[in-house]
Amino acid sequence: MAVLDRFLRYVSYDTQSDENSETSPSTEKQLELLKLLEKELKELGITVKVTDHGYVFGTLPSNVGSNVKIAFIAHTDTSPAASGENVKPQIIRYTGGEVKLSDEVVFLEKSFPEINAYVGQDIVFTDGTTLLGADDKAGVAEIMSMLEYFVNNPHIPRPEIKVAFTYDEEVGRGTEHFNVSEFGADFGYTVDGGVIGEISYENFNAASGVLTVKGLSVHPGEAYGKMINAVDAFDYFHSLLPENERPVSTKDHEGFYMIDEVKGDLENLTAKYIIRDHDKEKFQAKKAYFEKCAEETNKKFGVGVASVKVKDSYYNMKEILSEYMHLVKTAENAFKKEGVKPLILPIRGGTDGAHLSFEGLPCPNLSTGGHNFHGRFEYIPVPSLEKMVKVLVDIASSYALWK
Repeated sequence: MAVLDRFLRYVSYDTQSDENSETSPSTEKQLELLKLLEKELKELGITVKVTDHGYVFGTLPSNVGSNVKIAFIAHTDTSPAASGENVKPQIIRYTGGEVKLSDEVVFLEKSFPEINAYVGQDIVFTDGTTLLGADDKAGVAEIMSMLEYFVNNPHIPRPEIKVAFTYDEEVGRGTEHFNVSEFGADFGYTVDGGVIGEISYENFNAASGVLTVKGLSVHPGEAYGKMINAVDAFDYFHSLLPENERPVSTKDHEGFYMIDEVKGDLENLTAKYIIRDHDKEKFQAKKAYFEKCAEETNKKFGVGVASVKVKDSYYNMKEILSEYMHLVKTAENAFKKEGVKPLILPIRGGTDGAHLSFEGLPCPNLSTGGHNFHGRFEYIPVPSLEKMVKVLVDIASSYALWK
């Protein structure tokens, strides 16, 4: 099956995860695609194991007696940020300018100028009503097509290849039940990035911060010297966070504070933040300053008005992967071999690879070739899908005789 056909098949499954669910997986519908992948792996002759928590693991043994066990990992869920139900992909030959996705929706070139790199190529778009699901069903399709290539070409040297398909990555729980020892790989790659050529071995250090504000309600006509307005206290707290350290004002390795949710009223208010920085020292300083902002708020509004809880979420995998830079070099060489310029970029977010790296499975992240994830204007060029399969084959075969 061509990688494009696989991809179109997989995006027909609604696998949206749910950050408010406490089950695992967070939505039962995610298991439907995982069952299909289990079936397809078995049809290819791949040894399959479905874990107690529903991950699908596959193993293709080495054909040259290699002791290396390399992993390729992708997640099957799609983001809660946009609908993943009834996805209607369409393939359009891009000739430049705007693209009519439907009678109501137009893809504006001026909003997404990077599309000009794909003039003359077939591109998979949505119909403008849902996300596409290239994040990360493109990665799933590319890994499956890589396996099929090795199965159909037994003369191509390969190490032992391990694959894993997971769920709930988009809600931060993709590796919650991932047993690295059970999986049994030495090192590997997540295939979950964007523009073709991306190689990422560093990501943010991340924490969540929750501000709780306790106010005091008094009739506004008699409020003088008595009322403590929780909304005013929150506004003061938020004003203390640097404006130039917000997502809209930062890029590359620059960290930020971002408010994610605010709920409350005059007496009780809760605000949720995320705190990010690639640099460990700056990350620690940001968390400390976040707590100091609560202290300053209490100086102004009263003791106990504001309190914060800060909890670490994940750490920069560079801390681990700096000892495994052969993974980056091998990926660079594979992209160059296929005529793609390698783009070594920091991830301005998290990755399952970060969790896995700290659990004993060094795991940088590779591109899928997709763009505009989590939204209605998501797209992926067909040549990028096809090229990534070749890149994965090149990477795997490079480790066939590696010691």
